[in-house]
Amino acid sequence: MTEKKVRPFGMRDKLGYLFGDFGNDFTFILSTSILMKFYTDVMGVSAGAVGAIMMIARFVDAVTDVTMGRICDRSKPTKAGKFKPWILRMCVPVALASFLMYQNGFAGLPTGAKVAYLAITYILWGSFCYTGINIPYGSMASAVSSEPGDRQSLSTFRTMGGMLAGMIIGVGLPMFAYEKVNGVETLVGRKVTLLAGIFSILAILCYLLCYKLVTERVVPEAIQDTAQKTSVGQMIKSAVTNRALLSIIVASILMLLAQLTMQNMGSYIYPDFYNNADAQGASTLLMMVGMIAAAIFAKPLANKFGKAEVSIVSNLFAGGVCVLLFIIRPENVWVYVAFQMLCWLGLGVFAMVNWALITDVIDYSEIKNGVREDGSVYAIYSFARKLGQAAAAGLTGLLLEMIHYNTNAATEGVKQTASVLSGIFNISTLVPAIGFIALALVLWFWYPLHKKQVDANVATLKAKRGE
Repeated sequence: MTEKKVRPFGMRDKLGYLFGDFGNDFTFILSTSILMKFYTDVMGVSAGAVGAIMMIARFVDAVTDVTMGRICDRSKPTKAGKFKPWILRMCVPVALASFLMYQNGFAGLPTGAKVAYLAITYILWGSFCYTGINIPYGSMASAVSSEPGDRQSLSTFRTMGGMLAGMIIGVGLPMFAYEKVNGVETLVGRKVTLLAGIFSILAILCYLLCYKLVTERVVPEAIQDTAQKTSVGQMIKSAVTNRALLSIIVASILMLLAQLTMQNMGSYIYPDFYNNADAQGASTLLMMVGMIAAAIFAKPLANKFGKAEVSIVSNLFAGGVCVLLFIIRPENVWVYVAFQMLCWLGLGVFAMVNWALITDVIDYSEIKNGVREDGSVYAIYSFARKLGQAAAAGLTGLLLEMIHYNTNAATEGVKQTASVLSGIFNISTLVPAIGFIALALVLWFWYPLHKKQVDANVATLKAKRGE
């Protein structure tokens, strides 16, 4: 790789990269936070059917993610860079596709038609449009700077961008999308449709700021010379023999299983179990407090002890908080909110270093295979993360079906039965606990890129490039 002679890496790049995930998560977090609730409570579709569609879409991603990664690797850099042009091309399609998923005007259609509409719009958004912008955006980090410290900063700012979107969605949805019907918190479809349109417009603005502010400096010459010769089969073969990539894939799936289950179930535990939708917005604000605290401490701790090492400790902490919450089972919603903030503090440390970990894996893969394929590695990783998203959605839908969640009761403003409410609480606490603890064990015993190895890899690559 060579580095272009342009302005030095700085705050402009960090803010631009922040806006990229800000835009991403105006549609992604919206889908993880409310899509299942919207289709169960407004559209009258069973949770199992919604979860199944989300899982089926991931099989489509197996093709589209890898294809997009290959397109990125094989494309020639333009004046704007190798990855940035895709942000400009795809920002409007991804926002429009997201808006189409939340059309409450179709609630009166036959169930089969509603299921088909969800399948088409969800796959259009997630498997094509979101893939078309997220793969280039994630791959772009290694082209912005070759310095590990800069990449860690990009990872932190990326996470902060997602947090900001999460805060706006997490506070805005409960505040504006619910109304009391017969004393029961009830989701209002037309309000969700309106909010989805507003978030789509905000997503486009954020993507345009990302495009304007970020500069690609590193020209991956090795990719240009070799990507044409490397088949998809060879890429997959190298991936399955790459211990670092496989283990970080499993770790990310477990993280998303835990994180997204908490987010998905937030739309059920607050309005249904506690009958207090406003507490969900307050929980989001306190989640931000936990994540900001994690952002402050993550980089210095990671620099001193290693990214994997601090992630192990933080996830064990988050898992322990969830177990304690399950045992205590607080009747007061604000006690539950306080525990959730502690859990997000533990999760936040891993979230802040997560994207820097994948750049470590890309470096490791270059040393191992002699080829640097940022787009392809990131595409495989992105597809694996979508498997985590699918697992969370599918598991949430399945478990809601198993506890006999009543979609008709939700639509009509009738309180769920005591056994259903108990099941909602159990899902909200036990599934994240298992995910966080398993994640810590994967990073501890399987993932090979602990601090000593990462430092050695950086030194090897610098020597290779003559730096």
